[in-house]
Amino acid sequence: MSAQRVDVVVLGGGAMGSAAAWQLARRGVDTVLLERFAAGHTRGASHGASRIFRLVYPDVGYIRLAQRALVGWRELEDLAGVPLLTVTGGLEHGADPVLDQVAEAAASAGVGARWLAPRDAAARWPGLRFDTRVLFHPDSGRLHADRSVTALQENAAKHGAEVRHETPVNTVTIRDEDAVEVRTDDDVYLARRVIVAAGAWTAKLLGGVVPLPALRVTQEQPAHFAPLAPAGAAGADGGGAADAGAGWPSFVHLLAAGTREAVSFHGGVYGLYTPGGGIKVGFHGVGPVVDPDRRDFTAEPTQLAALREYVRRWLPGADPDSYHPISCTYTTTPDSHFVLDRHGPVVVAAGFSGHGFKFVPAIGAILADLAIEGTRPDPRFASTR
Repeated sequence: MSAQRVDVVVLGGGAMGSAAAWQLARRGVDTVLLERFAAGHTRGASHGASRIFRLVYPDVGYIRLAQRALVGWRELEDLAGVPLLTVTGGLEHGADPVLDQVAEAAASAGVGARWLAPRDAAARWPGLRFDTRVLFHPDSGRLHADRSVTALQENAAKHGAEVRHETPVNTVTIRDEDAVEVRTDDDVYLARRVIVAAGAWTAKLLGGVVPLPALRVTQEQPAHFAPLAPAGAAGADGGGAADAGAGWPSFVHLLAAGTREAVSFHGGVYGLYTPGGGIKVGFHGVGPVVDPDRRDFTAEPTQLAALREYVRRWLPGADPDSYHPISCTYTTTPDSHFVLDRHGPVVVAAGFSGHGFKFVPAIGAILADLAIEGTRPDPRFASTR
């Protein structure tokens, strides 16, 4: 079997790998994108119709990355001709002191965010309950994950990238500083670089090939709850009076550490409206550890019961008895910072720890820079730290 020579092979056709392929191809780099599953699969972390986009973090570095990503999302929307990012506004509330850091970092980065009294927030969003002040950031919203991945791959292909689904990779072998061999069941690729953005399968592909931090793979188990009424004013993608999901902001509720509710609800909850699905509510990074090839996709009963109880107590605009569990994976690093690094000809994109999707266009550009120039981003993203 003769090797096909190519500049860069990207492994993983989720959001990160697809963004890298788009950025490489538009720069004229000969690129092949290999995805082990069929298009639109639900086995990883890039499917569905909703992901939170926000410009607030307790860390200015992440805010700058989100600002860079916002430009990329709007550019991709223009190229694809479909809406990807809907601005709904976002809320952070609760008794966790980290919210003061979030507000300070937002102000430092020039992000519009302001505090609201609980009664004022409740009057504006009656579908949610508040018992503390609320940080409102009007430029946040939600991303349509499925559309985004499709748009990235289609635009990569328009610039000449080869996009192949249902093509599992068996081995990645470093030959020298400028040569890496990638083997599938049917083909061998000899590339100058390989970008591995394989999500939950990263350690299986790269274990022993390059150094990696401990990557914890969990099956996260949010659920969609039926909205009872609009939470507030309609979002940018419309939604008339008949749309009970119209006006729901994205929200993060951080509970005071050590309290009974913090224990019951795993420290905090996130949520947003999913068009066609309902109000998505989930815990962050507390699902059971899984082998990604042996998942059951079934919600763990205790966590599902806790989600329903949270909705009953805190979301008067959603029905705790009308719900549909959903499933995805998190691949989490010990410090929740991403891995964006290069070792010889191998570029690694991993450990997005449940908060990476909003940054996708910016991360795609970082990965292209790593592959072409070896330019490293924030040292916190190194694979050994």
